[in-house]
Amino acid sequence: MHVTGTHFTRFADRTEAGRRLAARLGHLAGPDTVVVALPRGGVPVAAEVAAALGAPLDICVIRKLGVPYQPELGMGAIGEDGVRVLNDQVIRFSSVTDGQLAEVERRERAELARRARRYRGDRPPADLRGRTVVVVDDGIATGSTARAACRIVRERGAGRVVLAVPVAPVDWAERLDEVADELVCVDTPSPFYAIGEFYADFSQTEDEEVLRLLAAAGGDRPAASAGVDRELQLPVAGARLAGRLTVPAGARGVVLFAHGSGSGRHSPRNRHVAEYLNRTGLATLLFDLLTEAEEPDRRNVFDVALLGGRLTAVARQLGAERDRAGHDGPQHDGPERAGGEHGAERAGPGAVVPETRSLPLGLFGASTGAAAALHTAAELGPAVRAVVSRGGRPDLAGPDTLARVRAPTLLVVGSLDPTVLDLNRQARSRLRCETGLAVVPHASHLFEEPGTLDRVAELAADWFLRHLPRPVGPGST
Repeated sequence: MHVTGTHFTRFADRTEAGRRLAARLGHLAGPDTVVVALPRGGVPVAAEVAAALGAPLDICVIRKLGVPYQPELGMGAIGEDGVRVLNDQVIRFSSVTDGQLAEVERRERAELARRARRYRGDRPPADLRGRTVVVVDDGIATGSTARAACRIVRERGAGRVVLAVPVAPVDWAERLDEVADELVCVDTPSPFYAIGEFYADFSQTEDEEVLRLLAAAGGDRPAASAGVDRELQLPVAGARLAGRLTVPAGARGVVLFAHGSGSGRHSPRNRHVAEYLNRTGLATLLFDLLTEAEEPDRRNVFDVALLGGRLTAVARQLGAERDRAGHDGPQHDGPERAGGEHGAERAGPGAVVPETRSLPLGLFGASTGAAAALHTAAELGPAVRAVVSRGGRPDLAGPDTLARVRAPTLLVVGSLDPTVLDLNRQARSRLRCETGLAVVPHASHLFEEPGTLDRVAELAADWFLRHLPRPVGPGST
């Protein structure tokens, strides 16, 4: 599997799609932003966006006008306040008569009125005057519904209109650039036949779910847990390593970071990637692989056995050991040496980080940390579900270790880093697992060029969300 440029990852459901979309909208957070969803399918997506932006959630009731003999094909849309948008090309191509169009519109007007009463009740629409309005749906096919929604919010006084969707055809921007001030989409796969083909679960959103999500966003129900964000100390083979654990509410999985070149949990590049992963619903643990006393000795930076042994010990403390055989692994009354001469401490039940015990594990390695991540993936086997390397040196793990890795592994390299790119290609040829090689254009080794680190974060999130199974058990949310 070779990854270049955009690679579409199928969404598990609308909630996951909303989290991945929200991760691209962080620049819109602020008191003047309102999120407006298109019921019904757009509401679960928009609820995640509104929660991430800290913005109020409202709806824009729209009804698609489907071709009579092919209802999924939109020939237009109608909305509140008498808005009506038609797609003349579809109408002509489908040979729809004026009478057929009028009958479809009559039926959909009645349903629109019912839904507006059902969803809003006595609550008035949100005041959009002068505000940034993010219009959200679960995807775009013909664009008629989105066009009508943008027109409605504009007529209600929106100062800026942003149209945001998880998936759309490749030419969607050309078709809709005049209806919104900004267009945001997670991916534009081709060929594109229907929105539902890009979701594993595209079951119909019921009215009850719409009402529940609107009530929760409006504060009518207790807010979900705010998650966890704390510093912690990790005991490993006689040393104590400092780390930063962030677990968003309803976390999908946990990603353990392996820093390289002597950097630690304060690395600005890895923190940037971690914050993006948090916005997509992934927990992260950034920690120092070396103590302050060990950092000045540059030999430690390239000691893969030392770094990999410590990373493995920390992964066990996150609860990863239980997954090696698909169930809770053996319990230990005290520390057990593992990982060669440096000795990675195997965590007993009291050392497991409780917030991550039920979460599937991914590893993110940078520079020499990539070799440490692959070392851990080889040691823990099925407990590690996915690995991402950023500008890494996977070759330092050695051919024997690479051949033992079974976790799907994505290697991300900058196009302006030819030496490391060649080393990654060689290492990839020795891996016996699912692999991807993503070459980020115009990026050097440190991904300092504008937009390149954002692309790394997007690639990493897509890889982890694709390969980390949904958590189950007492600790899952």
